[in-house]
Amino acid sequence: MKRILAVAIIMVALIGSVFATGNKEKAPAKGVTITLMQNKPEIDGMLKTYAKVWNSETGNTVIIKSIGGSSSVTLGQQLKADYAAGSMPDIFVIAGKQDYKEWAGIILDLSGEKWVKDTSVAFKNNGKVYGFPVAIEGWGLAYNADLLKKAGIDPATLNNYEAYKAAFAKLDSMKTQLGIDSVVSMAAGPQMGWVTADHNFNSLLANGLPYGDMTVVNQLLNGQVDKKRLSEYADWVGLLFKYADKKILTTGNYDAQVGAFASQKAVFLHQGNWVDPNLKAAKATFKMGFAPHGSMHTTTDGIFVAAPSYYVINSKSKNIAAAKQFLNDMVYTSQGQDFMVTKADMIPAFSNIKLNPSGQLSKSVQKWSKEGKIYSWDQYYFTGDFRSLTLAPIYNQFANGSINEAKFIELMTKAFESLKK
Repeated sequence: MKRILAVAIIMVALIGSVFATGNKEKAPAKGVTITLMQNKPEIDGMLKTYAKVWNSETGNTVIIKSIGGSSSVTLGQQLKADYAAGSMPDIFVIAGKQDYKEWAGIILDLSGEKWVKDTSVAFKNNGKVYGFPVAIEGWGLAYNADLLKKAGIDPATLNNYEAYKAAFAKLDSMKTQLGIDSVVSMAAGPQMGWVTADHNFNSLLANGLPYGDMTVVNQLLNGQVDKKRLSEYADWVGLLFKYADKKILTTGNYDAQVGAFASQKAVFLHQGNWVDPNLKAAKATFKMGFAPHGSMHTTTDGIFVAAPSYYVINSKSKNIAAAKQFLNDMVYTSQGQDFMVTKADMIPAFSNIKLNPSGQLSKSVQKWSKEGKIYSWDQYYFTGDFRSLTLAPIYNQFANGSINEAKFIELMTKAFESLKK
């Protein structure tokens, strides 16, 4: 899997031939309106602009609804509300297996679509393709290389807890000299649980393990906790919280978190390459890249890379043909490719696309991937409710100081034990 994913990301196995779709669906009529609900607010504007371009080319309309970032509800919660109201979108996003299980009854089989042959990271279940990969994404801990150089810190040395502990302390002692407000920009407030209970949580699940290794995931899903691994992970969470700007950490939204890094008021950012469009808009031109997470005391040498989410089509939609065309056109038209790579700065998940993103963090993801130094995204093997309603509040309590590290470990342990089958 590691090899296949790396190949998909660096796009060296370019497939130039055109494949038959196997799709007997008739072409959509003009004047059709479809709705797409997605979870990447950072590309909301670009996606809406592309929807207008697509409308001018096809005569059909796409209404874009973006849920995420600092939204008061999660995508899953909004989808449940829409389902109850009988107003499900034509295209929506799932993050992985648990989301698929929840919506399997209305997710269309896309195995016959043209784009399936041009990607190795589509979402599959029982040999059938159901999900169109939105992009390839990755994250470690993003760093400002210019500020690290001023502090005499080599980012290549940041690969375990002790290295980060020493670096954070040094940077904190140089705040005035460096012109920073905090060492780390991280948000853990009530509306930012996806930063902690999705992305940071994955450090516990996958850091240091071979790609696709489910050992820790399966243990936790069965209520079994590796005390040493959890304790080291708690050290990492506590270290990030200690050196984060307290206001951003406890009450800051997505824009505040990314903005502190973009304006060079923080040396590190706990986000992934999806922030490239935000950094470009903020004219952040300093050198940057990703270093591994320091959630273990032993050295690790990789970052977390995968297809983060998938577009699926509502099988109950009255406009399936138009929904299918919208997805195919993103892959096979110059306008669609331009949207994905040039405008949205995403790493394409399709081997026929020759464009490469310009964002520095996306380039860093591609570099780590080319070297085969990648770890899995395993957080989505846990339900959205478990992550957002059970785990996220624990991180939030730890961040705002209402519990200490020992209590954090205790509450996390109890949460996992509650999953025992």
